[in-house]
Amino acid sequence: MRLEPRATAAGVRLVAHEVLGSTNAEALSLARRGERGPLWVTAHRQSAGRGRRGRAWVSELGNLYASLLLTAPARHWPELSFVAALAVHDAVAAVAGHIEPLLAIKWPNDLLLAGAKFAGILLEGESGGTGALVVGIGVNCANHPGDTEYPATDLAAAGAPVSPATLFAALSAKMLERIAQWNAGEGFSAIRADWLARAAGIGEAVRVRLADREIIGLFETLDPAGGLVLRLPDGAATTIAAGDLFVPMPSAAGAAG
Repeated sequence: MRLEPRATAAGVRLVAHEVLGSTNAEALSLARRGERGPLWVTAHRQSAGRGRRGRAWVSELGNLYASLLLTAPARHWPELSFVAALAVHDAVAAVAGHIEPLLAIKWPNDLLLAGAKFAGILLEGESGGTGALVVGIGVNCANHPGDTEYPATDLAAAGAPVSPATLFAALSAKMLERIAQWNAGEGFSAIRADWLARAAGIGEAVRVRLADREIIGLFETLDPAGGLVLRLPDGAATTIAAGDLFVPMPSAAGAAG
């Protein structure tokens, strides 16, 4: 793995590994030892990768596993999932432009390709007031799990055989650009607008799974803090801060076009 030259020039660093339990866990360990970043931790394979809510993340060889350690105001940490999602979208579009029309971002932090998930983001902060935050990114480049609740895919299966190293170099530059746009929270309104322009399910009937129930409604927008605004069947609106979103799969004609 190598950083794109613009990232190196900006002072971003990289620690690349062959195998790690988890790139997020390694980055958090570095934070506990005083590291504040910006520092990427990558691995060719993870033996104990994890996703949101403690779920396992299948970590086969040939995919991208990367975590960025940053120092950021804790009150703005949730916004960085939107920043990271845009950076991944940007990076994939840069190295495989022909599939850009098939890309979408699914609230709060997944990326879809023709309606199937191919990338996920996991944010984990270091307690103690240090401001250390890890943005973990997993992208299915060459393979994907076959038995998942939400349909999954990978870039190669979609006709975009991109190596993890090529994608990571692009990502290191695109993340820098999106972090600059975000500007420690000052630019989140612009991030929100760009995210909405790429969002899956806007204006459609969707299902949201919460810890204790599921809600069905029309996905209207994001609130100023990034919460999902859902119009319920009775006409009332509700804002959801965290949950699992299920959006309709695109039609075969829509996926092809």
